[in-house]
Amino acid sequence: MKKHARTVIGAVLATAGLLAGTSAMAGKTLDQIKARGQIVCGVNTGLAGFSAADSSGNWSGLDVDHCRAVAAAVLSDANKVKYVPLTAQQRFTALQSGEVDVLARNTTNTLNRDASLGLHFIGANYYDGQGFMVPKGKITSAKQLKGATVCVQSGTTTEKNLTDFSRANKLNLKPVVFEKVEAATGAYFSGRCQAYTTDASGLASVRAKEAKDPAAHLVLPDLISKEPLGPMVRRGDDEWFAINKWVLNGLIEAEEYGITQANVDQMKSSDNPQVGRMLGATEDLGKHLGLDKEWLARAIKTTGNYGEMFERNVGPKTAINLPRGLNNQWNKGGLMYAAPLR
Repeated sequence: MKKHARTVIGAVLATAGLLAGTSAMAGKTLDQIKARGQIVCGVNTGLAGFSAADSSGNWSGLDVDHCRAVAAAVLSDANKVKYVPLTAQQRFTALQSGEVDVLARNTTNTLNRDASLGLHFIGANYYDGQGFMVPKGKITSAKQLKGATVCVQSGTTTEKNLTDFSRANKLNLKPVVFEKVEAATGAYFSGRCQAYTTDASGLASVRAKEAKDPAAHLVLPDLISKEPLGPMVRRGDDEWFAINKWVLNGLIEAEEYGITQANVDQMKSSDNPQVGRMLGATEDLGKHLGLDKEWLARAIKTTGNYGEMFERNVGPKTAINLPRGLNNQWNKGGLMYAAPLR
């Protein structure tokens, strides 16, 4: 065999060995989390249904559940999470600087954010669109808001979308900008603005939790943007990215296969080979993530599947009262389509 051929084959084998070893590496972020014994999760300063603390300091919401599920998967304890409330302007810097390990803060995936901030979106945990809320009266469409003052939070896609919508429809809308969402909503409810704009889910949350009389306010039917919301992690740690990505996919796929918080233990003996793989009964998928084979079973047992998370936090039986809509499973008319765990 010629020397050149031996060199090429040796390089290929070395690369294959490196790749094989990489699949089981934990990654520096996970190593730090294990040493610390805690995941640090960046969340909203207070958005009911997504991330909000009660009077005792206990956090809950769809985004909070992501952090709890990841903690269950990697630390075997969903309570080993420190929540760091962040404004829209603070959130990216906090993740970039390492102040938080994951940002789960109703954040929209855009090209600019995904490609230029040194951060990665792991996927969408809520498909949304920007809307408007107004006092009930003559206004029934956003295009009737010509010349209106509109309360909006700074440092958001919401602010930019408002400007684009106003210009495209020649509405001459007048933004009244606030750094904190609480200031923006407070100004709207005090009558300083004629309308308030944010993601439609946020409007439902604010109306349910902050309005003295929710029935006195109307969320207009118009949606002026696409807002795929999801958690983010820093670039440069593929293992930590993969863990967060596959926890999200796993919870979505668990709903598709009927695995719930209540039946996850019984489902380990299912005859369905895909269920067996997911729950570690027949295969060890966790080794590819630097985790054990029970990682997803613990996550499901902690938060339930995606559908359970949705119903508990923002569904029709909650004060937020959001329909599944686009956030239903792909085989039920929605967009929730998990990549297969195999």
